[in-house]
Amino acid sequence: MRAARCTTYGPPGDLTVAHLDDPEPGPGEVLVRVHAAAVNFPDVLIVANRYQVPAPLPFTPGSEFAGTVAALGPGVTGPPVGTPVAGAVLTGAFAEQVVVPAASLRGIPEGLDMVHAAAFHVTYATAYHSLVTVAGGTEGEWAVVLGAAGGVGTAAVDIGTRLGLRVIAAASSEERLTVARKLGAAGGVDYVREDLKARIRELSGEGAHLAIDPVGGRYAEAALRGLRRGGRFVTVGYADGEIPRIPLNLVLLKDLVVRGFEIRTVRQYAPDAVAEADRTLARLVREGMRPLVSRVHPLDDVAAALTDVAERRTTGKVVLDLERG
Repeated sequence: MRAARCTTYGPPGDLTVAHLDDPEPGPGEVLVRVHAAAVNFPDVLIVANRYQVPAPLPFTPGSEFAGTVAALGPGVTGPPVGTPVAGAVLTGAFAEQVVVPAASLRGIPEGLDMVHAAAFHVTYATAYHSLVTVAGGTEGEWAVVLGAAGGVGTAAVDIGTRLGLRVIAAASSEERLTVARKLGAAGGVDYVREDLKARIRELSGEGAHLAIDPVGGRYAEAALRGLRRGGRFVTVGYADGEIPRIPLNLVLLKDLVVRGFEIRTVRQYAPDAVAEADRTLARLVREGMRPLVSRVHPLDDVAAALTDVAERRTTGKVVLDLERG
């Protein structure tokens, strides 16, 4: 099979595509023929050895995929060969085949093709749980979404709007804010050129009820200051490359709640919330919700695709189509 390979830690431009032996599923595992794999910012961090969980060299990067079941390992009774599935792994998705634990696979919501299925679960589940499970967002509340034109950001704007929240999109340019407005954002803030705290308060009145931050860096504190008393702030990731240091006196004086969300462990500690999220997201897909996929590349373009994501030249999601030559 063909697969992207990382042989030295560093920039994504160093990735190559190589021929490897076809993998075989072991006990409890499933072999999946990968049709499409999404590019996520953590993939960039893993390739650079800057992620919280290291990947030993050499390895095939890629964490999110959609495809069909090709073979079952010993002791596995399903899903049957040929079943469309989606899944997430730490590494291994940027390949024509991947072996994963059977329990980690999930069905593809009705209405999604393989490209959109690959782009769906990680960002949309992250956005849903950040907005609802962790922040407790409800209809009518004001919700700030930082990095609103990125993968998690567009998903949060999309879901939040569909669930009746009034979303304030925060992004680094008017062009990126236009993307968020098309997804239903009630207002926008160009946080490079505008005062983020002041604009949040101007748009929401007393301040926003909650903020979702997949970016980190210097804008996290401004978003926190833009919350009303009792507001909720959810830290999701650090695409900016800088982990913010929040003055705790802000939390004390305004009775704020600061929480974090990490997609890899949610099934372990909140299975009921995961089931509810799956039902809600499947319903929204049936009603027409689709992830924003801005670019689709063949596997041979993997280095360029990751570089574009690393340098923030994209909006929504970037996907590798393993069926394209």
